[in-house]
Amino acid sequence: MGPDRSPTRRDASIGLVTAFFLIAANMRPTITAVGPLLAQIGDGTGLAPGTLGLLASVPLVTWALFSPLAHDLSHRFGMSRVMLVSLVLLAVGTIVRSLPGPTASLWIGAALIGIALAIVNVLMPAIVKREFPQRIAAMTAVYSALLGGFGAVASGAAVPISQWPWPQDPAGWRFSLLVTGGALLPFAIAAWAWAARGPAGVTAPAHTRGGGGRRPPTGIWTDRTAWLVAGYMGTQASVFYMLVTWLAPLSVSTGRSPIVAGFDVMLYQLFSIAGSLILPLLLRRSGFRARVPALIPTLAIAGILGLIVAPGLVALWAPCLGLSSGASLGMTMTLMAQRARDHDTAAALSGMAQSVGYLIAATGPVVFGWLHDLTGAWFASLALLLAVLAGQCIIGVFAGRERFVLDR
Repeated sequence: MGPDRSPTRRDASIGLVTAFFLIAANMRPTITAVGPLLAQIGDGTGLAPGTLGLLASVPLVTWALFSPLAHDLSHRFGMSRVMLVSLVLLAVGTIVRSLPGPTASLWIGAALIGIALAIVNVLMPAIVKREFPQRIAAMTAVYSALLGGFGAVASGAAVPISQWPWPQDPAGWRFSLLVTGGALLPFAIAAWAWAARGPAGVTAPAHTRGGGGRRPPTGIWTDRTAWLVAGYMGTQASVFYMLVTWLAPLSVSTGRSPIVAGFDVMLYQLFSIAGSLILPLLLRRSGFRARVPALIPTLAIAGILGLIVAPGLVALWAPCLGLSSGASLGMTMTLMAQRARDHDTAAALSGMAQSVGYLIAATGPVVFGWLHDLTGAWFASLALLLAVLAGQCIIGVFAGRERFVLDR
């Protein structure tokens, strides 16, 4: 039996995959549980609706600001160590956000959560590149599916949990944020700490442990391929956050109840799981692979056109939008890993692409809402979505060409 099949190596691989999946399961619940609880948070804190809207934007802003730092931190202190500290910081932020008392803890906790997720977001594609080089598309698909699945569960469970076991408790939203955001975090922290321990755990080349080794890749911000990946990241993220923010109000405007509208948003997120899992099948055919990034948004374009022509059939168009959203996210993460020659470059590319991407994404929901307020209808806002999706298609044509960043 070869060394790669030894019990120690096999156990380490199982531990790594388990840790990877648990981390993925914790990436969205702290974010997606907030929206359904905004009314309760407003009642409990006295914050105005406009101010509460900023609460949802804090993670996007922190992701844009801190994503570029993840690569340098990883190079200096080691990828595995930085990942572990970030998971602990995510747990601390989740606890602080749920503390009773002044509203300052709500904002501080949201900022800590955003910083932690910014770093984890950047490192995950690099970890896929380093630990699963032969299974990039498959691991990325499962990762994206777990994001969508657990994010959807958190959205649906947030309000029921806030009413249990004390239905009349005005602070039930704090308990809900703690449970939805933190229930699985201890398991993710423990699993990663176990997988990253010692030489049999997560591999750690010399240049990722800090000190010595080769210098980190430079020139990422002037590389054309890196900007294509960043543009693809920004357009798909902008579409996702516009829809996850405004699909429910649009659904309510067609005469559906708020509960049904919330189900429409959950349906959108659940179908993103299928989109994530279908992506590896699309990428199997080498002759078709280069066209996939440009073709994925066409399904969402069909869904948006459906919303314009027949807005009452939201439940029919939400699956189309979800399939495209899940595949788009998976395609973005795959590009971050595949367009880099090594995991160190993948971390740099991921940081750059996510910084640019979330700056773009942060403006999407704001402009979407502004257009709706300005016109009193949804056509201009939906036209904005069509324009962004068209941009994603165009970028996808060039991003699909197989080339590596920093190649000269």
